Amino acid sequence: MTRKILVTGASIAGNTVAALLGRHGADVTVVERASAFRDGGQNVDVRGVGREVLRRLGLEQAALDCGTGEQGTVWVNEDGSEAARFDADEIEGDGPTAEMEILRGDLARLLHDATGNEVAFRYDDHIVAIDEEEQMAAVTFASGTIERYDAVVIAEGVGSTTRDIIFADENVPRWMNMIIAYFTIPRTPDDNRMWRWFNAPGKRSVSLRPDHQGTTRAMLCLSKEPGGEQEWDSERQRAFLRDRFSDAGWETPRVLAAMHDADDFYFDVLRQVRMPRWSKGRVVLTGDAAWCATPLAGVGTTLAVTGGYVLAEELTRRDTVAQAFSAYEKQMRPMVEDGQRIPKIAPRLMHPKTRLGIRLLHGTLGLASLPPIRNAAVKLLGGDGVEVDLSGYG
Repeated sequence: MTRKILVTGASIAGNTVAALLGRHGADVTVVERASAFRDGGQNVDVRGVGREVLRRLGLEQAALDCGTGEQGTVWVNEDGSEAARFDADEIEGDGPTAEMEILRGDLARLLHDATGNEVAFRYDDHIVAIDEEEQMAAVTFASGTIERYDAVVIAEGVGSTTRDIIFADENVPRWMNMIIAYFTIPRTPDDNRMWRWFNAPGKRSVSLRPDHQGTTRAMLCLSKEPGGEQEWDSERQRAFLRDRFSDAGWETPRVLAAMHDADDFYFDVLRQVRMPRWSKGRVVLTGDAAWCATPLAGVGTTLAVTGGYVLAEELTRRDTVAQAFSAYEKQMRPMVEDGQRIPKIAPRLMHPKTRLGIRLLHGTLGLASLPPIRNAAVKLLGGDGVEVDLSGYG
């Protein structure tokens, strides 16, 4: 019998699971709170097993073709001179810049389009309640309709409201003591194809990254303990950043000026999602809603596509929803726990408080970037993470 499945969240994890379930013949609907598909977003990368998932979906080359064109990572001094440089084509494997660097919206669009006509999308609506019945889950939508599904997949992101309804008080977030803001700014002739990273005293950093749309992607980072800033409205958040970064130097005045008019401003206080379980009855979590590792981990997108793929395969292969959820969690837990194993000191080390600390950081990175030890240093910093074995899936 064809399973009827609801996915909530039309981004990377949600579209991955929807695309594969649709190909396997399930009756899939994706509900999205936004009024239309959300294209925006900043640079993400896909590595290792995530590349294999895209390969199996027939999307690997398409993702490479619409990459950002980033050629490497360089740490710069206040005058713009280079302190350390890692060119992607001179590193064995993926370094700070991966081979597959792509905008979040572009990857989500590829996965969305991969659903073809096999998946129904329902925009401008969201879940307000899920009630377990004997054989189905009865879902109440904000639009007032009630529909029944064999399974409900929550793929909404770190601040998932549906997760908090169904798994109330089960998330015990791990705060990473880092504020991060992303937005797009106009490109200037001085912008190049490198990810340029500038450190300022006071545990601050400013980054500029290329895209393929004629603009530049800016990022502001501040290492501090959380103070509820994620709950502020965007105007207060922007004012906070202007105050904290006004004397940072380098390209910061240009970045702050452009931030005022940025229509894709995104601000977050980084925290990992820590859930004791990812399923309850006929409801299951995936992607950041289940395990957000934060951008500090560098594997968020890889986890999203891998989790969506494994969940879809298990729902296709297992006799019951409960068996599928159990097998999915058994497969994904080791990779997720490995990806979340970020020492809190890591962001502090990358965001020194003093100018002396910045000089020490630059000296260390400069040494690590030298040709004789560059590849060994990248492997030491990145390491070989735990990955899901996909060999059991067709």
